Amino acid sequence: MSDWLVYFAFFLIGALLSLAILGLVVALVMPFIDRWNKRFFIILFNVLIICMTVYLVEGISYVDPSMLPGLKPVYFLESLFVSIPLPMFTVYLLHCCGENWKRSPLFRATGSLWIIFCILLIITQFTTAIYYFTPDYQFRFGPWYPLLVLPMLLVMILNLAGVIRRRNRLSRKSIYAFLLFLLPLTASLLIQMFVFNFAIADVGITVSAFSMFLMILSAQREQHMRQQQEIISQQASILVLQMRPHFIYNTMMSIYYLCKQDPEKAQNVTLDFTTYLRKNFTAIVSNDTIPFSDELEHTRAYLAVEKAGFEDRLIVEYDTPHILFRVPPLTLQPIVENAVKHGMDPDSDPLMITIRTRKTDSGSEITVEDSGIGFDSSDNNEPHIALANIRQRLEMMCSGKVITMPREGGGTVIKVIIPDAKAPV
Repeated sequence: MSDWLVYFAFFLIGALLSLAILGLVVALVMPFIDRWNKRFFIILFNVLIICMTVYLVEGISYVDPSMLPGLKPVYFLESLFVSIPLPMFTVYLLHCCGENWKRSPLFRATGSLWIIFCILLIITQFTTAIYYFTPDYQFRFGPWYPLLVLPMLLVMILNLAGVIRRRNRLSRKSIYAFLLFLLPLTASLLIQMFVFNFAIADVGITVSAFSMFLMILSAQREQHMRQQQEIISQQASILVLQMRPHFIYNTMMSIYYLCKQDPEKAQNVTLDFTTYLRKNFTAIVSNDTIPFSDELEHTRAYLAVEKAGFEDRLIVEYDTPHILFRVPPLTLQPIVENAVKHGMDPDSDPLMITIRTRKTDSGSEITVEDSGIGFDSSDNNEPHIALANIRQRLEMMCSGKVITMPREGGGTVIKVIIPDAKAPV
């Protein structure tokens, strides 16, 4: 083999080995890949790493003549490991379609063809009819060489037919990923039937596997994001359904007594409480951001109900000139509810809550400031759980964030930052 071919072979081996290692690392560290997919791709890329390592030994053999006598078993191992991903693909396809691969006729057919390939590969060690090496260790085709490649080509064709037949049970991205794996590899096997070059199959299988992995990774990420959004939506629903029973009870009792003492005030509290409940239950079915004005109305209704009970012990100030932006539902109201719940102390001064909004260069900012006692370990993490829920929904729905800091003189300041690009009016 000429020097430039040797250098090119080493470059190709290094590139393919790096690609396989990269795929293995990504499969190991990506948190949103489910267990079955993670295990499958870890095995797949390990097989490809072994294959590239064997191919590296082959390249070294051409540099070190003392290793040339070992070329025949090296070719055997290389061909064996290159073939393993093909029946593995069948298993993956059937898994994605919800079929039991052990009982599938497709797997039985591809598995049988792979066994035939392995038998033929073993035969090559004892005959020159398929391929052989000359005394100076040059590879030569035997008359039956296409017979060795034919089983693997048939496996590819069966897998391609399996994808087409099951296309209605696969997502569009999965179909593209599978075709990206099958078509280039099928072409490389066809070429290899007539032109000897083991690198063609190696390049085809490695690039195809990595391309399929990237497509599957993208589909898994989208599925993970959808699941996270569903979880967040369910958390919001639970938050609504877990309205404090004593808050509802106290409100109803306040309305009951006010009906006799101050009927007009009872009507106002009833209207505010109705608005609060309506906004809470509307949040359950909302899957998108809402105008901040709606969230502010929800918060005003909640605070109006609380003020009816606490009277002068709860002081609220609004400084909200900027309202033309959108937020996830249940963003401001739970923050204010936390401030009342954890900041109100009957033995201290009245609780002061200030709600501000302002337009910034990069977006919009909401500030909730309270003069309460702040959060501590005795809160059993309840306010932190609520804030974590808000923080997660903000990040996923509008790339927003929550900043919590102590207030000078006691209390807490919470800032919600909404970027312009993700929060159109």
